[in-house]
Amino acid sequence: MKIVVLDGYGMNPGDLSWDDLKALGDCTVYDRTAAADIVIRAKGAEAILTNKVVISAEIIAALPELKYIGVTATGYNVVDITAAKERGIVVTNIPAYSTMSVAQMVFAHILNIAQQVSLHSQEVKNGRWAINPDFCFWDTSLIELDGLKLGLIGLGHTGNATARVALGFGMNVCAYTSKSQLQLPPEIKIMTMDEIFMECDIVSLHCPLTEETNNLVNAKRLASMKPTAILINTGRGQLINEQDLADALNNGVIYAAGVDVLSSEPPRADNPLLAAKNCFITPHIAWATKAARIRLMNVVTENVKAFIAGKAINNVAK
Repeated sequence: MKIVVLDGYGMNPGDLSWDDLKALGDCTVYDRTAAADIVIRAKGAEAILTNKVVISAEIIAALPELKYIGVTATGYNVVDITAAKERGIVVTNIPAYSTMSVAQMVFAHILNIAQQVSLHSQEVKNGRWAINPDFCFWDTSLIELDGLKLGLIGLGHTGNATARVALGFGMNVCAYTSKSQLQLPPEIKIMTMDEIFMECDIVSLHCPLTEETNNLVNAKRLASMKPTAILINTGRGQLINEQDLADALNNGVIYAAGVDVLSSEPPRADNPLLAAKNCFITPHIAWATKAARIRLMNVVTENVKAFIAGKAINNVAK
């Protein structure tokens, strides 16, 4: 079987091995592939793997030998699933490989905002502490999480993991979810979405990107939040109207935001969040711990192996 990995660098910049995948066939790994090169590189391949390279209906039509598309991520919106189904092409994804890493990033942002770790560390390095007349100093309000209310929009794998961490900090956890209260532990209280935005001290987004959730966080919702509220997004950038969030931060409508995702990645130079007050941005790395990427690589290989054996798993194009 000819296997082509179109953009392998993101999941494996060199610290993991492709050997197990290469053992399954004639496998070529490209670090990155431009749109114009997809068909050329994938010509004759029965299996292609992609992370962010878009596999459109036109691409699928131009690859008659193609039988399998492996998405090396959980979200699979980069593939035209309808076109794949029409051709009988199996499309697989990698569910839940980065659950704990994403929950960890949620709290990395929360704790950084609560204690302003990066700001004060830099001030110490700048010599501020050495010349301070007192034994300590702080330039912002320092926030204790115990007793604060965390609202989760979505309660899947990452939402649940984040809830467990929050409970360990003594936080009161609320969730907007399709699950019933009977399906949840008593420590998690179901609330409406409007209630979460109005009442919670911190709101964290854990829902998929759909037509209904696109621009879920907009000027109206932001205006309903507490002026001391913190917004966290480790889901998808398009869940937030970025101009509305920038305006809310700059005008003190909410206190701060921590985001690991943006609507366009890499961001455009004019993205309003880049210059917004109290907006802390990481470059889509919540998923990228080495432990998570090892799990990712293992499931990528198992997905291809199962397809070759005629017993496809994690097939999202059924």
